[in-house]
Amino acid sequence: MYFEIRHTTRYTYSGPVSLEPTLVRLRPRSDCTQRLLDFSLTVGPPPAGRCEGIGLEGNTAITLWFTGHVNRLTLESRAVVETLRTNPFDFLVADPGLLSLPVQYPDPVAQSLAPHLRRTGESHASESLASRVASEAGGDTVHFLVALTEHIASSLRKERRPEGMPLSPAQTLARGKGACRDLAVLFMDCCRSQGLAARFVSGYEEIGVDEPRSELHAWAEVFLTGAGWRGFDPNEGLAVADRHVALAAASDPAGATPIEGTFRGDGVTSALETDLTVKRVDGPEDRDEPNRAGGLERRES
Repeated sequence: MYFEIRHTTRYTYSGPVSLEPTLVRLRPRSDCTQRLLDFSLTVGPPPAGRCEGIGLEGNTAITLWFTGHVNRLTLESRAVVETLRTNPFDFLVADPGLLSLPVQYPDPVAQSLAPHLRRTGESHASESLASRVASEAGGDTVHFLVALTEHIASSLRKERRPEGMPLSPAQTLARGKGACRDLAVLFMDCCRSQGLAARFVSGYEEIGVDEPRSELHAWAEVFLTGAGWRGFDPNEGLAVADRHVALAAASDPAGATPIEGTFRGDGVTSALETDLTVKRVDGPEDRDEPNRAGGLERRES
């Protein structure tokens, strides 16, 4: 499938502020699961400088820095992405040690995956949930991942919470509801309690063909030897295929934040507005357009 994504983020300040360097992770990944065909970023007011690089966890990041004082900051991104994974289960788990729970990665792999195995603020409630689902799945790893995804989606209510970091697994279970990022963190903790490496993913999803308007989304990926990182969306209760577009992934949610930055201003408050549209489009062969994914456009607004 081909998607065009238009994402506008506006910060309005109650008075003049100085902007600290801003880290932007709005450029979609380009890998074996999705192909970036076009991307542009418009920043207003224009930054004094910009650099692009690959972060510690392999995410593309754009650092912007500013001079003077501003009353607003607007970032507008546009991307065209082809999603490639039509079957989320087109894999074979190559390591026998990962076929049944709890899993055990070989030492060299486990060392590389250490940040994705480490539990923070361990929750006995999520351990109990994971153990129960693992038992119902007969200890089979893949069956567990599917069952856990479906269980979280069906047993917890969904809520919209546009701002703020994810809640802890214990908080989400106690409340009986959560935003997509809360459910992703709960899923990750359950997986890690069974020895599975998991990471947080931020990105977009297609809600429906007739519903192009969307909002930023979050899910989780689990590492299986022979399959690599595989996505599971506990908000929707499904394995991730070609209706999701990933921006960034990290062992900690903070490392996958699409826009990260602060400001300085005495007594100044800020307001956030977003406008996001994800819609299917024809492929470049149908539109006779060039591939411009390698270039990042900067236009003044």
